[in-house]
Amino acid sequence: MVSSAFVAFENRLLKMYKHRSKLARRQAISCFRVYDKDLNDFPFSIDLYGDKISLSVFAKNETDIDENFLQAAVATIARVFQLPAENIFIRERKRMDHRQTQYEKRNFEKHFFPVKENGLQFLINLADYVDTGLFLDHRITRRMVRDMAMGKRVLNLFCYTGSFSVYAAAGGAMQITSVDLSQTYLDWARKNFQLNGFQEGSDFTFIQADVLQLLPTLEAGSYDLVIMDPPTFSNSKKMKGILDIQADHVSLLTGALQVLSEQGKLIFSTNYRKFKLATDQIFNTHIKDITRQTTPFDFEGKLKRFCYRMEKGGIFLNE
Repeated sequence: MVSSAFVAFENRLLKMYKHRSKLARRQAISCFRVYDKDLNDFPFSIDLYGDKISLSVFAKNETDIDENFLQAAVATIARVFQLPAENIFIRERKRMDHRQTQYEKRNFEKHFFPVKENGLQFLINLADYVDTGLFLDHRITRRMVRDMAMGKRVLNLFCYTGSFSVYAAAGGAMQITSVDLSQTYLDWARKNFQLNGFQEGSDFTFIQADVLQLLPTLEAGSYDLVIMDPPTFSNSKKMKGILDIQADHVSLLTGALQVLSEQGKLIFSTNYRKFKLATDQIFNTHIKDITRQTTPFDFEGKLKRFCYRMEKGGIFLNE
């Protein structure tokens, strides 16, 4: 039974890798998802980052995945991708509720390497953090930001490692402000800027701050494009209180819309699966659901996030 299961797993990997690698080459990307819990016996997601693989194992508890089974799966993956086993980085993903911290450090080592996406480069870490530094499901959203950025004043809130900011810079943004509570991620964002030939200065700034506290201090109408992709929940000691995206999204969006210029746009995204947008509390705003529009080929049918484009004025649009 185990043997036949592994044959099915290998065949599935071969099929998906062959199909998606063709699409990836056409789109000039080297990072994409190949497999996402397609077979019940193999609760994995497999993401290719250049010549390395992030293997996420979804376990209900510590004894849910047998070590011998996992090593046999790694050997199968290495054979399909024709990569050495040491290029496969294993991450345990235990079931989390929305009140647990999204980002956390795994250990004190550093293992960074660059990958390419749409002509840009980003530093990835597959060993030391829960997340790699580049969310693959926002590939189209990042390209959208680049297309919108020419001559714009851009505010990237909860900027993480700055990928949206890099795309904005590549799109010719006049000014970019990247904000995050974590100095670690701001330093990572600076390195991504430098990797792509952009330098920090008066036009490209990085601010360590609690977004909820920062927004009321910003001048009204001072930005033309705002990007906001917050964690579902955060209880960082650096914050005053906690952030719960369902409870706090109205105040976050209201604050972001206030700093937006009259012709400006806001891109808002959340990974909270049970999220409900309180449209009746977000006034005088065009809102368009762009979740499907921003879903990449390797996440079709399996994307578990929401994405909206908002503009000042008008009525609610759900298109």
